Amino acid sequence: MKSLNIRNYNVALAISFFIAVTLFLLSYFLGYQEFFLLLNGDGGRAADYFFEYFTNAGDGLMWIGVLLITLFVLKRKDVLPLLVSGFITSTIVTQIFKYLIVPDEPRPIKVIKDTSLIHAVPGVELHSISSFPSGHTGTAFCFYILFCLLLNKSWWLAVGLVFALLVAYSRVYLAQHFPFDVAGGILVAIISMIISEKIQQWWWKRKQKF
Repeated sequence: MKSLNIRNYNVALAISFFIAVTLFLLSYFLGYQEFFLLLNGDGGRAADYFFEYFTNAGDGLMWIGVLLITLFVLKRKDVLPLLVSGFITSTIVTQIFKYLIVPDEPRPIKVIKDTSLIHAVPGVELHSISSFPSGHTGTAFCFYILFCLLLNKSWWLAVGLVFALLVAYSRVYLAQHFPFDVAGGILVAIISMIISEKIQQWWWKRKQKF
């Protein structure tokens, strides 16, 4: 039974938490609408095209791809509890916030009165409610932290962070979320992966007793 890379995991948690807190603070001091408009600027057709499709890397269906990579590329069938609990926990926490704690939280298109200030990518449908937290961001940062646990090398600390940040930024660029929502998604990932890592360790200890 292989171990987990706890060192890189702890570093990823610290980096993710720092980013989330920074986004929360900037949203507070700059104003969450103003901060959104600052990051939502038109980057041109190339940026529109890239973020329109790259944002799908944070879709919940991507958990299937992560499962396949873990089982057949990394050959880590022993960490199934980690993956399953990560998916279930992040989904439940996100849905609780979206529909119970802050139901119908308005998105940028519904909050900002002068919609001409918002850069909208042609062909991308803008949602108007259930803004907090950003589910795509939560999923992307779950993947980042997860593979920091599973990979022995440190390269994913940087490459995975770029991946997660691009997904997170795509949600603002596509005018689907405020940076405040993105910060919430990162916190969801942190909470979910801490719980999932504890479940994985518990599972291993339980198996050793039998």
